[in-house]
Amino acid sequence: MNNLHVLIVDDEWNMRNLLKIYLTKEGFIVKEAMTGIEALTKVKQEDFDVILLDIMMPDMDGWEVCKSIRKIKTTPIMMLTARAELQEKVKGFATGADDYLTKPFNAEELIARVHALIRRSSISYLKQNEKERLDFPDITIEPDARQVTICHQTIEFTQIEFDILVMLAKNKDRAFSREHIVERVWGYDFEGDSRVVDTHVKNIREKITKAGLSYNPIQTVWGIGYKFHIPGTIQ
Repeated sequence: MNNLHVLIVDDEWNMRNLLKIYLTKEGFIVKEAMTGIEALTKVKQEDFDVILLDIMMPDMDGWEVCKSIRKIKTTPIMMLTARAELQEKVKGFATGADDYLTKPFNAEELIARVHALIRRSSISYLKQNEKERLDFPDITIEPDARQVTICHQTIEFTQIEFDILVMLAKNKDRAFSREHIVERVWGYDFEGDSRVVDTHVKNIREKITKAGLSYNPIQTVWGIGYKFHIPGTIQ
């Protein structure tokens, strides 16, 4: 894990310093931002392997910062917050976060989750870095370029959204449970609620619809989960 860069975004010096101590001991190169605006400036200027993002900040809250980052980068983001409610976690995932850690936390859990995020990101890239292309009516998915073209437009998806879309598209007409999607996309070490899959699928569907596709290939299989299906094709 040498030369991995982490950005800590938190308005509290004590928390930034604590996180920096934990991560520096693990060999990470740490950068800090006290505000959301400062964080966005740093993200635009350089690439990070993971971003630790506090939710409650004075200028821009973590959700707003996360949304802004997702417009320009697919860097893994872990939200840090004192709020443990499921609704808060779902909102975090809906804005594009990849993981969610509730304060207070111990050093071992933090480091384990950071390593897991980076590992999943690396494995996802390697799996997708294959010379193949998935073609469907008015939608093309290029895993090697991590690019989706819908109705002649390039549509941006977060890392998790893209991985879910590719997994379903590669297994057209096969139904996957939420738990199976979590295992395939997040990994077996994911400790969150499988219902976060619904939030990501909702985001994927909205982007597909907004792009003008006449059909939505992500279909709900009641009692099971989701599948990728092209209307008019034989299952």
